[in-house]
Amino acid sequence: MKLHREGYTIMTVTAIVLLLINLGLNYWLPDGHWATGLALAASIVIFILVVQFFRVPKRLSYKSETQVVAPCDGKVVVIEEVVETEYFKGPRRQISIFMSPLNVHINWNPISGVIQYFKYHPGLYLVAWHPKSSTENERTTVVIRNHAGVDVLFRQIAGAAARRIRWYVKEGDEVEQSTEMGFIKFGSRVDIFVPLDAEIKVNLQDKTVGSVTVLAELK
Repeated sequence: MKLHREGYTIMTVTAIVLLLINLGLNYWLPDGHWATGLALAASIVIFILVVQFFRVPKRLSYKSETQVVAPCDGKVVVIEEVVETEYFKGPRRQISIFMSPLNVHINWNPISGVIQYFKYHPGLYLVAWHPKSSTENERTTVVIRNHAGVDVLFRQIAGAAARRIRWYVKEGDEVEQSTEMGFIKFGSRVDIFVPLDAEIKVNLQDKTVGSVTVLAELK
């Protein structure tokens, strides 16, 4: 299993802390004490959970000039018409995907094109499903313009547990659909904003596979 570079430090620190806890318990408690066995079992489970969070799945790259693919794994929790106030300053269709701690947390570019706009916003750490998390939490805003001149905006949004957003793009970059653009550590959310005439291809509660699931068809 391939592991993401964003997890190297966390996995190393977790392993050291768990090792020290187990060594300490074995030193202070009598041989065969029930607490040492319980601590070892709990440590193995915790380390496996941390490692699986940073796994890098094998995914087939999706390439389409008109289709918007999911930028992350997760569950569709919002599909609605909204007024997007940061970039478009007008109505758009919003699709929001909630990422649980058990999901892969790599983020992929939803379309190919040139990045027209990028901004990082420091902010709060409301739970990711809170209605105000899209505008008040720590987040990034990225706008990609495809070769037909259509802009698609998406946001990486930190949640109550996710307090570290990583991105690997900047304004002016030309990016390809389904390539990696960033990472959000632990539970979080991604919002995608498409034109009102885009045909939505998912429903509420649908599970998405990042870089694979088609969210919308652009006109």
